[in-house]
Amino acid sequence: MDLAYINAVKIFLPATLAFLIGIGITPLFSHYFYKWRLWRRHGRSQSLPAINHIEEIANDSIETETPRVGGMIVWIAVFLTIGLIFVIYIIFPNSITSKLEFLSRNQTFVPIATLFIGALMGLADDLLQVFPPKKLVGDPIFVRYVKVLLISILAFIVGSWFYYKLGMTSIHVPFDGTLYLGILIIPFFIIVTLGVFSTSIVDGIDGLSGGLLATVFASFAGITFFNNQIDLAAFCSVIIGALLSFLWFNIPPARFYMGETGMMALTLTISTIAFLTDSVLLLPIIAFPLFITSLIAIIQMVSKTFFGKKVFTVALLHHQFELRGWSKAKVTMRYWIVALVSATVGMVLAILG
Repeated sequence: MDLAYINAVKIFLPATLAFLIGIGITPLFSHYFYKWRLWRRHGRSQSLPAINHIEEIANDSIETETPRVGGMIVWIAVFLTIGLIFVIYIIFPNSITSKLEFLSRNQTFVPIATLFIGALMGLADDLLQVFPPKKLVGDPIFVRYVKVLLISILAFIVGSWFYYKLGMTSIHVPFDGTLYLGILIIPFFIIVTLGVFSTSIVDGIDGLSGGLLATVFASFAGITFFNNQIDLAAFCSVIIGALLSFLWFNIPPARFYMGETGMMALTLTISTIAFLTDSVLLLPIIAFPLFITSLIAIIQMVSKTFFGKKVFTVALLHHQFELRGWSKAKVTMRYWIVALVSATVGMVLAILG
């Protein structure tokens, strides 16, 4: 059988399986999400100021009465797909199933591990929001700092793995060569991870986060395919399929939100794949909507913390557009368009550079 044909099947078949598995398991999980009332008891938006019609927008986006652990659908569908393909290979070992199986030490073990660790850490955070101790009611600001700290710790662990276990000491500079960082690659990995952690704050409009993340992983699927990292391309495609199944139920009116169990997992995985594909310097282009959202949120946080002033009326970029009169659907669709264009440009630059 032609190798190109096998590679195509290896990439598209897992994506299809992940989508079907995600669609199949969602009714069961959704039933228990609502049965156990897995949503915020108090909306984050309560901390937003009542200026002009901001309060109206905030109240419209309160995350109560909508489950916030929908990211479980994504990573469970991913792991079930990986497990199913691996079991088929074990039961029916032959040249075809061995080529379709994509668990590999040098390509997919690290991103799978980061996805798993991030998912569990995020799930713990979600449960604290669902069943909050008295001190955590209303999502106080110190909780957000703790969340950033946890992401930094996870990024430190993964960055250390890259440096000490994989011997990664440099990054590729598109069209220019290599930049040697040595041990500084660890703090650099932390900075990159925090840069895409805006996925934590683009989950406030139905359909927004799922579409953005699927576009980013699609870009990496293309990059890994052209890099001949076929196992990693298959892994990216599995995540895309799982995200599409999540998006099927997340479009207005959303049946559930991604939650931190999806956000932390996918944030860490994006950074990991960017380093594995040597395209980390292009990540601000590939994931432009995520980076610009993070930048605005960081500027707002620093300004409020050290100067006691706000730079922006609302820190969340998508709410800025709502204040201009854009509907939620318009915000989401235009975010998707920008994400698609930037991800395509970033993919082309990565392939050419």
